[in-house]
Amino acid sequence: MDQDILELKGAADRDGLLVDRENMEFETDGGIGTKAALGLLVLETDQTIEDEFRFLLPESGVALYGARLHNDAKITPETLAEMEARLVPTVNLLPVAVELGVIGFACTSGALVIGEQKVAERVREARAGMRVTDPVTAARAALDALGVKRIALLTPYVRRINESLRAAFRARGMEIPVMGSFNQDDDNVVARIAARSIGDAVLRLGASDACDGVFVSCTSLRVARIVEEVEAKLGKPVTSSNHALAWHMLRLAGYAAPLEGRGRLFQRGLAGS
Repeated sequence: MDQDILELKGAADRDGLLVDRENMEFETDGGIGTKAALGLLVLETDQTIEDEFRFLLPESGVALYGARLHNDAKITPETLAEMEARLVPTVNLLPVAVELGVIGFACTSGALVIGEQKVAERVREARAGMRVTDPVTAARAALDALGVKRIALLTPYVRRINESLRAAFRARGMEIPVMGSFNQDDDNVVARIAARSIGDAVLRLGASDACDGVFVSCTSLRVARIVEEVEAKLGKPVTSSNHALAWHMLRLAGYAAPLEGRGRLFQRGLAGS
């Protein structure tokens, strides 16, 4: 019998511990993210994106590290702009020991109000040289990869946000002849909009001959698990803030393999690559 076990026999009657081994042998490997490691800045009020990413990312080989960024549940240009000052502190919550391939800022309207370039600059204040994306940047890359030129835009937002959102997208060269909204300003309500309702809205908007595909804006809306079914019914490409962001982060981090069951986009690489 090993000496450490013998020494414990006398103490067994006192606390029940029979074996207490230290310095157990071990070896190390590449960790969880052997194929890619992703950093994600998630809004405090977001109740959706982790579930969507859990479905969209590969079952193994890709690590996801999230940090929560404080935000107001009321969605206004003013509350969205306030998030800029919180970007650097939130990035600093991501594990420094992990070599991340990309960091994503998970807020569509926030990226537009703050500005995609400014978001990237703030992230790089904490992680120099980091690849950065957001739902706006990701949506543009996704729609380009899908060959969608005329977009049907579905949002949960109130008119003030919708008007600025459409204007911002158009300023970025995106044609939006079709638009629809659930007209909500509370992110907690948006998170509870049923996937079936979202799917029905996508089909109604996407049926217009004026559009080539549909983009669903807002990381709180649940689209990932229905995208393939809706695309089959509609006959046109469909993507969303979370759907496009997960795809873009994978591609920027070097994960190029197609993934089944996640819609047309996840069969594509970055345009021009």
